[in-house]
Amino acid sequence: MDSLRILLLPFSIVYGAFVLLYHLLYNIGLLPSKKFDIPVISIGNLTVGGTGKTPHVEYILRNLAAEGVAKGSELATLSRGYGRVTSGFRLADDESSSSEIGDEPRQMKQKFGEIHVAVDESRVHGVNKLLKLAPDLKVIVLDDAFQHRAISPGLSILLEDYFALDKTDFMLPAGNLREPKIGAKRADIIVVTNSPKLLSPLERRRIDARIKLKPKQKLFFSYVEYGDLVPAFANMAQKNNSTETPLMVNKSFYFERDYSILLLTGIAHTYPLIEYYKGNISELIHMKYDDHHEYTKEDVENILEKFDNIVNENKIILTTEKDAMRLAIPGVFKALVKLPIFYIPITINFHDEDGVEFKKEIINYVEKNQIYSRVH
Repeated sequence: MDSLRILLLPFSIVYGAFVLLYHLLYNIGLLPSKKFDIPVISIGNLTVGGTGKTPHVEYILRNLAAEGVAKGSELATLSRGYGRVTSGFRLADDESSSSEIGDEPRQMKQKFGEIHVAVDESRVHGVNKLLKLAPDLKVIVLDDAFQHRAISPGLSILLEDYFALDKTDFMLPAGNLREPKIGAKRADIIVVTNSPKLLSPLERRRIDARIKLKPKQKLFFSYVEYGDLVPAFANMAQKNNSTETPLMVNKSFYFERDYSILLLTGIAHTYPLIEYYKGNISELIHMKYDDHHEYTKEDVENILEKFDNIVNENKIILTTEKDAMRLAIPGVFKALVKLPIFYIPITINFHDEDGVEFKKEIINYVEKNQIYSRVH
């Protein structure tokens, strides 16, 4: 443990005590937790960032629509809207910016136009507003709400990062834990995310034994699938009638050549992405920023300088879908649009029969709880 973490440990102990008291007050009923008749699914984690909450929300929404459980207009997602400069309840539309609603909700709205995407610091207030604005809603998915005890979801899903399972962690600020690991017992479903694409039965059993599921809990394993590259500013260029958007790059095109990649990331954990590219390209130069980083003029200058300094003529700039949202602002867009800059989309898949069983758990819960009376 480094010296800074040691210095912060006393603050972690105090913070941990407050968190335990907070949850105790809910557990014994001294603080109220509101239930809604409409199916409410919560997705969250015990740590700060990095487990893939938003892609799992997308997976659930996509499958609920695909299975005919609910139409897009009957689905909603609600989050805090981390990184926005606004406050209170906001319902996203096609023109909403990252500064108004946050980068992840903006990404969600662009992907699922019909779905109601809302942000609110108060999940209870946010759900009530959604039900008033869209009375035909059948399902609401809460993104990053595991610690929000004021609302009682009908189905609680906890995500745990595969790469962090065997690590010793501490409460904030010395570590990354939002609450003690005992909080995992509140979950109905635990999903181990970022797991290897090839996961042996022996490794599954080892993790199962380590997590120590409660009798009614279900355990699933998911992994990340990377898609073909997408021009980062395609939508922005179309809106601005720009003809300078780079052409689509086929994945096999640059993997077969001596390519250099300048990787821009402003996300919590980058190791799965780096692992995916490691060994498949000539050079990977990583410019790492803090999670939810807002790109500035100075950042753009550094990016341009770093890219110009790459000697290899076969070179591109690669970023994440979340970062592409934050880069697509007028000042940054104009400075970078002439460069070959792309993002790599990700989707979530489940191992073996886990995908079938996970979808079954979600659909069964929703279908059993689709009651049209609302709590007012």
